[in-house]
Amino acid sequence: MKKMHNDPDMLEEYDFSKGVKGKYSRRYAKGTNVVVIEPDVVKYFPDHDAVNEALRSLAAIIEKQGKKSYKTNIQVNS
Repeated sequence: MKKMHNDPDMLEEYDFSKGVKGKYSRRYAKGTNVVVIEPDVVKYFPDHDAVNEALRSLAAIIEKQGKKSYKTNIQVNS
């Protein structure tokens, strides 16, 4: 596999000639959260609906316990 000289992460086989610039820009501008689920967790939460349902249940438990502000450590991968 030959890599492109101007971008070592791009392979020559990648074809973006039919790509549409800004196709998802409106959706992204509205706000998007991307979370990477670890492989061992995916078997329990296979899609976004399962994740959202579980988080809503957890949020309800937190609310019942009176912890309205829940602090988390957020790690951003660059």
